[in-house]
Amino acid sequence: MTPLMEVRDLVKHFPIRKGIIVQRQVGAVKAVDGVSFDVQQGETLGIVGETGCGKSTTARLICRLMDPTSGSISFQGQQIAGLKGAELKALHRDMQMIFQDPYSSLNPRKTVGSIIADPFVIHGLYSGEGERKKRVQDLMDRVGLNPEHYNRYPHEFSGGQRQRIGVARAIALEPKLLVADEPVSALDVSIQAQVLNLLRGLQREMGLTLIFIAHDLSVVRHMCDRVAVMYLGRVVELSPSDILYSSPRHPYTGALLSAVPVPDPSDAKRDRQLLTGDVPSPANPPSACRFHTRCPKAQSKCSEVDPVLERKAGGSVAACHYPLTDDEVASLLPIGLARAVEAEPSAEAQPAP
Repeated sequence: MTPLMEVRDLVKHFPIRKGIIVQRQVGAVKAVDGVSFDVQQGETLGIVGETGCGKSTTARLICRLMDPTSGSISFQGQQIAGLKGAELKALHRDMQMIFQDPYSSLNPRKTVGSIIADPFVIHGLYSGEGERKKRVQDLMDRVGLNPEHYNRYPHEFSGGQRQRIGVARAIALEPKLLVADEPVSALDVSIQAQVLNLLRGLQREMGLTLIFIAHDLSVVRHMCDRVAVMYLGRVVELSPSDILYSSPRHPYTGALLSAVPVPDPSDAKRDRQLLTGDVPSPANPPSACRFHTRCPKAQSKCSEVDPVLERKAGGSVAACHYPLTDDEVASLLPIGLARAVEAEPSAEAQPAP
């Protein structure tokens, strides 16, 4: 099956300049540095990692909200990395993004109706005022907002309601790909399940393909078919969700999973892999394996030879010379993690908003 999107060796470097009158480049922040993955039609791909690992930059690159330094992005068989002008505008009808902060992503000077109608105005759809208003109110109802609040401003809504406005704006053009950049991280826990429920419902109804970026590993497991783990601008592990959570092979993934809080006293005795030191600067990343400066299993080879993504024991795909063994996986993973996910009601069973 041909993937909906193919990303190959994607790179984004932000130049570091020095000087007041005549500036010269003295370095670069390597925010994304050689990322590759595929996205199949209808699936949900999760991207996880620590703050600063390049998740949001990757999202903006594949949505063409910024230009990549190098690499290729293929969407529906078309190379989109170099699109400009009218071609890029046409692309955005099939590809939309939900931003992390519902407070800063909405124009406070515009009414909710005007915000949601913006895609129609930009792309010249529903030219009649009455027809456009009806379409916007239908979208508001679809995402759980009161259509009568069409003329209200963003400050009159709660955080969860503002994120629903962002979702309505993103699905207005009925895109094929929706990129959600930590869509629930700024919301109260009590509201997060409702927004996740909404996204899964819309995905089923509209046949959406979803790229879901988050740092909450339990949410990612609940939402995603496959998961890519990023560290310092690179993908270090990429596998189906059930395999990655039951049999992680990269030590960084193991450390992330070992830190998942589970309210089970029996988990108190499990080994926790505490990472030493700080995350290195993306302006001067470590040589070869970028994780070797914090990895408990690092050897001399790790600082000399760059590992590639390849299939490891257990079925996971990881970039590691010395992957975790079955015994190490068993000692790191919280016993209650699988129980908690199995016992957790599905998104369909969550109370309706």
